[in-house]
Amino acid sequence: MIEIPDQLVLTGPEARVLGALMEKRRTTPDVYPMTLKAVTTACNQSTSRDPVVDYDERLVDDTLGRLKAKGLVRMVHPGAGERSTKFRHVVDEALGLDDAATAVLCVLLLRGPQTAAELKARTERIHRFDSTGQAEAALQDLADHHRNLAVQLERLPGHKERRWQQLLTEPDTATDTATATATATATDAATAGTSAQHAAPAISELVDKISALERRLDQLVEALGDLVDVTDPHDVTDPHDVTYPNDGTTSSDS
Repeated sequence: MIEIPDQLVLTGPEARVLGALMEKRRTTPDVYPMTLKAVTTACNQSTSRDPVVDYDERLVDDTLGRLKAKGLVRMVHPGAGERSTKFRHVVDEALGLDDAATAVLCVLLLRGPQTAAELKARTERIHRFDSTGQAEAALQDLADHHRNLAVQLERLPGHKERRWQQLLTEPDTATDTATATATATATDAATAGTSAQHAAPAISELVDKISALERRLDQLVEALGDLVDVTDPHDVTDPHDVTYPNDGTTSSDS
């Protein structure tokens, strides 16, 4: 019988190592159980991981030891002709999970909060769900587990579906950051709209002032008559160039 702590809380590295073992048991059974090097490579792969990490073997080895102490991983000592100790997970045995629940928990550990539809697609190589409803049923099994292994999150602004999050790991800022980012985006959009509304009268006032200045300039030119010839500002390459009709010379800053 497997004994696991009453308060089962995983760190980020523990969740990644455990998820990698759970995944590779189904996707690469020929090389399972796994060596320390293989587990490290599985943790650091750039596909099907969020976030992508760069663990060294020492960290992974220490993490495997902690998972073993928590009753979630076992060591497989070298057999005849073998030199390396290998590792396998026993999550399904320890927590009493079926294949479906184990599959969605695995992907939640590896990739963070996801919708049921995303989990259906991303568990394809681990466990096949014929419908999103079946994936939702597996998620509900995790939520109803006596250890409360998963929870459905509130819908993010701008998103149609609610996501699920596993509850084995320590509370981190991943979900809070995603929520905060979405909220900040919505807030920024609202602020931008408000700013535009406030800016509109100022722009209108500026346009009126420019029009008034143009009228004053026209009046001034008319009053001066032939004393000065002001070229259309749209035709002036250098605004400092002004032609004086008295001597035909051009004044320009040096």
